[in-house]
Amino acid sequence: MNFLRFMLGCFKIITRGGRIYYSCLFFLFILIVWGAMGYYQQLQVGLIMTNMRDSVSWGFYIGNFTFLVGVAAAAVMLVIPAYIYDWKPIKEIVIFGEILAICAVIMSICFIVVDIGNPLRFWHMLPFVGTMNFPDSILSWDFFVLFTYFLINIIVVTHLLYKQFSKKEYNKSFILPMVLLSIPAAIAIHTVTAFLYNALPARPYWNSALLAPRFLTTAFCSGPAVLILLFQVLRKTTKFEIKDEVIFTIAELMVYAMFIYLFFTISEFFKEFYSNTEHIVYWKYLLLGVAKNREIAVYSWASIIMGFSAFLLFLIPRTRKNLVTLNIGAVLIYFSVYLEKGITLIIPGFTPDVQGQYYFYVPSEIEIRTAVMIFSAGALLFTFISKIAIAILFEGFSIESLEKKSTIKLKNETAPL
Repeated sequence: MNFLRFMLGCFKIITRGGRIYYSCLFFLFILIVWGAMGYYQQLQVGLIMTNMRDSVSWGFYIGNFTFLVGVAAAAVMLVIPAYIYDWKPIKEIVIFGEILAICAVIMSICFIVVDIGNPLRFWHMLPFVGTMNFPDSILSWDFFVLFTYFLINIIVVTHLLYKQFSKKEYNKSFILPMVLLSIPAAIAIHTVTAFLYNALPARPYWNSALLAPRFLTTAFCSGPAVLILLFQVLRKTTKFEIKDEVIFTIAELMVYAMFIYLFFTISEFFKEFYSNTEHIVYWKYLLLGVAKNREIAVYSWASIIMGFSAFLLFLIPRTRKNLVTLNIGAVLIYFSVYLEKGITLIIPGFTPDVQGQYYFYVPSEIEIRTAVMIFSAGALLFTFISKIAIAILFEGFSIESLEKKSTIKLKNETAPL
């Protein structure tokens, strides 16, 4: 009965707010509708509406899927100091990292759905139910670890919020093992995603032992960058409180991840260009382009420059502890990783194809609109869950507050005229 009141109360929370809240919801709704109209065209005509072809069969959708898996994995950056080292300032806000992980996993799966064409084919991805050749298929393992990670986070978040709503202590013997399991699960989701690329020997651009470690280091850059920006927005617009010390500590942890990421990237450059084998053709397309087709090179160099600039801003204590330069660095590293995962990771792996032919892929308008739809829906979901969490954790929404309101309402109804 209490859980039903909890769910009804959560629904009421997300339907109430101020002018800024409703403006944000309206803006996201408009973007979702605009994107959905583009996706409807793809459903009607087929994947021919995208710019993907036989030569480049993975494109913008799979790039976004890969990026969002990294964002989901980044929740572990808050989980470890919060639960393993029991650092209270982080422990108070770790739930928002888990909420971000939930939304990121949902969005990543949505990108898989739009990439397979007919959404009814999605059941083929389900282990044991579909025809995914489980456990031999790497993709089936990827879906399995993603679903497991999603399940862990949704259980932990629901349990913590419900116990706080009920004014009871959460069950440590239940939550702590779940949280500890989420750490290897977070590492697994991006590692197995890297293995999807790494296990294709016909694509030498991805056939590197450093691919999985690079995936993890970029995840520990992009995800925390999102959280740093979100925490500042939330504390400005709600009763959510977070100390600058926590934000600066997250930024310091990101510096180590950025350094390892840059080191791995330089190691890859050295191996390819010093060896100068026939496989260097993919790296030349990535960094220099082919003939007049230099679109990928522009994105690649933009990603490198933004990533290195962000590293310098986070490395220097004075700029890392200045909110203006910190935010600039967070935006730069976010877009650096987004370009690296969304475009410069996927397309050079297919260009040239296994027959040596060049097909120069760029995302179509339909692909961009569909991506906007999914990101906007994910932002809307994050807004709703975060609003519920803030109301329960910081604004006193609980079973007691509901009972008080019910008592007052009953007294007013029964009071003599």
